[in-house]
Amino acid sequence: MYRYETHLHTSITSACSRFTPEEIVEKYVRLGYAGIFVTDHFLNGNTTVPRELDWERRVTQFCEGYRLVKKAAEGALDVFFGLEYSYKGTDFLVYGLDEEWLLAHPEIMEMRVSHFAPFARREGALVIQAHPYREANYIDHIRLFPSVVDGIEVINANMDERTNRLAGILADAYNLATTAGSDIHGKSQTSLGGMEFKEKIKSERDFAERIKRGEGSIFTLTDKGVL
Repeated sequence: MYRYETHLHTSITSACSRFTPEEIVEKYVRLGYAGIFVTDHFLNGNTTVPRELDWERRVTQFCEGYRLVKKAAEGALDVFFGLEYSYKGTDFLVYGLDEEWLLAHPEIMEMRVSHFAPFARREGALVIQAHPYREANYIDHIRLFPSVVDGIEVINANMDERTNRLAGILADAYNLATTAGSDIHGKSQTSLGGMEFKEKIKSERDFAERIKRGEGSIFTLTDKGVL
């Protein structure tokens, strides 16, 4: 079986992360993963990218975390591109878009989720609502979008059992695809989750299509190598 991290943030692009490209590669190679998806906080979320830059420079800087992880991996690990799109504290993992697509579509920053998610899906992307029942002091209320997404992140290693259980109930109620991820921000995190497949993932679009078809299994593990 081939294991993949689906939810990961770098210190290069996500303001809340302390996870360097080198630390990311070391951790996941040591744990025997086949690949990882870099899903940094997008430009409407908790990003390090200055908002006063023009669109091209903002997108270019946003993709830098992904590029540096891919460079650090040097063939030891498959590295795929993703992003975490935000709307008032509600987050969506998006797989299957790339830098060229983002550069061509600055209008997505002005879209409501009810418009962005269907648009991205028509363009071939997989859209997953991340940790839908997460509570925090900056989230004024929980927003659910089961009618416009492909699936729900039902295991998030940073959430408690109750939060993940509610996410699973939501996915079941709407017959949505399910995924798991670590939502990792640093090398010291010991609880991890992800997706495993019988065959290796070939690309971001390959992953998106497999999840849409209901392929892949959720797994969780504890990184005992972290002190």
